[in-house]
Amino acid sequence: MLTLGKGSGFGKVILFGEHFVVHGVPGIVSAINSRAEAEVRITSGKIEISDERKGAKGYAEEKKTQQIESIERMLKTMGLDPKTTSLQIMLGGNLPSFSGIGASAASSVAIARAIAEEYKKVMSDEKINQIAYEAEKAYAGNPSGIDNTAATFGGLIWFKKNLKGGPNIIERLTIREPIEIIIGNTGIVANTKAMVAGVAARKNSKAKHYDRVFKQAEELVSTAKVALKEFNLRKIGRLMDENHSLLNEIGVSSKELDFLVGIAREQGALGAKLTGGGGGGCMTALTPTRELQEKVANAIEQEGFKVLKTVIGI
Repeated sequence: MLTLGKGSGFGKVILFGEHFVVHGVPGIVSAINSRAEAEVRITSGKIEISDERKGAKGYAEEKKTQQIESIERMLKTMGLDPKTTSLQIMLGGNLPSFSGIGASAASSVAIARAIAEEYKKVMSDEKINQIAYEAEKAYAGNPSGIDNTAATFGGLIWFKKNLKGGPNIIERLTIREPIEIIIGNTGIVANTKAMVAGVAARKNSKAKHYDRVFKQAEELVSTAKVALKEFNLRKIGRLMDENHSLLNEIGVSSKELDFLVGIAREQGALGAKLTGGGGGGCMTALTPTRELQEKVANAIEQEGFKVLKTVIGI
């Protein structure tokens, strides 16, 4: 009987700090209760990928080249030669392949764990996280590491990238109870690598303006950390709104994201913002209680957009 290596990785939602976190500003991320799952079998021939995940139309096709590069990077980091390694990789799970909710990082973690199991390699979560970070370079160019960290470890995390190359700061946060949120998908497949590079280029050319915005972002995320610990939901919501404004200032939102953020706020969400790389992809809204979550989700769905209802702080 043929065996299969199996693995999984969490999806995530960045609550505070996307893009800023690439440049050393702290960020706060929460895993969500949806996962990418992978099964891997050693074969003869070549690397074959079967992707059964549900998500934005065209996501798999748009990301195909990056996916192949990510697997090659992954294999090298695991001590395997991509030119001589033959694998059948099957991707599934209940995490939609939307841009902005860590689909690439979750799949990278899932595949890395499945390959390790298939080759009978014992690898710690820290090693899996390192492998997934290398894989993420194919999707993001200069990733912060926040996505793969959430995908690997789960939970609610305070994250700060070490710009000097040492270990990142990873602090687990706890809150009183899980909080309902929605994630609204614009249906636009975002190019995270291009968005990250665009912010870096504009930061260099408009240094004075961007230094001010980045300082505001750093102060905001520190305030948000305290608000989460105090379980001050209204303050968390207000800070999410402010974070969205800052992301607009650095040019990573879009009219579709702003439209969905507006709907969420009109329907009573305590706060709403884009999440992830921007330029399309997803937004998120703080909707504590099932009733408010349903109300906001229904309003967005009535406009023809897909919604994921989930919780943070699991």
